[in-house]
Amino acid sequence: MRITLSTFAVVVGLGLLPAPALLQEKGGDDVTGPYNVAQKWPLPLSVAKPGYIWGSTGGIFAETPNRIFIANRGELKLPEKLPNNFTGFWGSFGQQATAATPEFRNCIVIVDATGKVTESWTQWDKLFEDGRGPHSVSISPYDPEHNVWVTDDIHHQVFKFSNDGKKLLMTLGERDEPGNDDKHFKRPTDVAWLPDGTFFVSDGYGNTRVVKFDKNGKFLMTWGTPGTGPGQFNTPHSVTTDRNRRVYVSDRANNRIQVFDENGKFLDMWPNIRQAYTIRVSADNFLWAFSGPLDKLLKYDLNGKLLYAWGTHGTAPGLFWAVHEFSADSEGNLYTAEVFGGRPQKFTPRPGADPSHIFRPQPLMPKTAAN
Repeated sequence: MRITLSTFAVVVGLGLLPAPALLQEKGGDDVTGPYNVAQKWPLPLSVAKPGYIWGSTGGIFAETPNRIFIANRGELKLPEKLPNNFTGFWGSFGQQATAATPEFRNCIVIVDATGKVTESWTQWDKLFEDGRGPHSVSISPYDPEHNVWVTDDIHHQVFKFSNDGKKLLMTLGERDEPGNDDKHFKRPTDVAWLPDGTFFVSDGYGNTRVVKFDKNGKFLMTWGTPGTGPGQFNTPHSVTTDRNRRVYVSDRANNRIQVFDENGKFLDMWPNIRQAYTIRVSADNFLWAFSGPLDKLLKYDLNGKLLYAWGTHGTAPGLFWAVHEFSADSEGNLYTAEVFGGRPQKFTPRPGADPSHIFRPQPLMPKTAAN
């Protein structure tokens, strides 16, 4: 089935595109787009407690090609008898990984290029107990210390860790105390930065706003109200910025992306984008989004024009079941985290692939030497 970009945009907007339908580029990308999927990555069950498996995967971030952060929503107990089609990940049971009750172990792990676990920040597992685990993980491209930010929507908090995980440097929000003032969140979802360290939090599942802080975590302002009009939100689920200091917000349940200046002035609205779980502006100034219901990665110019898309629903390697966050490293390898499939995946650029179809992230500043 071959679909033109213009037709794709219409059917996406109307919600008519079946999840398995493919957008094929002229020249023949298959279901994994311009990538090959890395097999047996990460190594299944590599740190889970015996008899358990990694649960829903909330987030993923590639600091380098050999240091990839994975935010796991705990571990799930395996059935006594495993089916023949078991792949090492929960989605192969045909059940959503979010439907089972996890035990909160190995919530933040780091793997190398081969998928081997090299670190597990088990000292911080206690932060996520009695919740559902980390919602997203990321590093500011403008931070030479490569501090690690994690959101926890259920406990209404945002954490900033040192790069080695030894220190919790900042906590925003009060645990289990939802609110919409300068000291509280209600299910925050994502973080984005400006070059001077100013940052924005999308807030979130409970609130309908974006919150702006200075580099030290001092509250500066907020914008957004419930609704469907300009500057109103229904689940602001992801946030990203471009080189012109514009702020892009995935207004997920309103099926659109909104664009603001850094002080919340409404600039633009891109309608008919079905539930963009994560949005990121690339190094070459395009916006990439992942549509959860469509299981597709979408590329837009900064005027909201759809340029390219690929992805197919499924639990086999290379297919997707609700990618909640994606990232890429300096070599162009793509990483995805599935909340329903319960797995991260790694994709490597296919030789000869159109370079415009490869997502390349905003590069991180060189990391300062450890003190």
